[in-house]
Amino acid sequence: MPALRIDKLLWFLRFTKTRSLAQDIVGWGHVRLNGARVIRCAQTVAVGDILVLPVGSYVRVVEIVTLPSRRGPTPEAAACYRVLDETPAYPIAARDTEAANKEDLQP
Repeated sequence: MPALRIDKLLWFLRFTKTRSLAQDIVGWGHVRLNGARVIRCAQTVAVGDILVLPVGSYVRVVEIVTLPSRRGPTPEAAACYRVLDETPAYPIAARDTEAANKEDLQP
């Protein structure tokens, strides 16, 4: 069964701008593979695996549909995974409600 290192996969799928940033995110333990925390960049990912990972200030749940062979354009990368949390992405930290109320009251 073909597999790909998780840091390389995150970079190929454009979840991170650089491979070293992907290695940092994995090393810090911010990524889950099939429900288990991943802390090694050498962890392999195969088709059908479920990833939970931070994307900006949100958390995304994706299923790997096919393994990419390169870091291609965004549409090519997006075709390699399926987003499982179809609802709008939830922010990791909620917006300050007091500041939001003040903004709403401003004319």
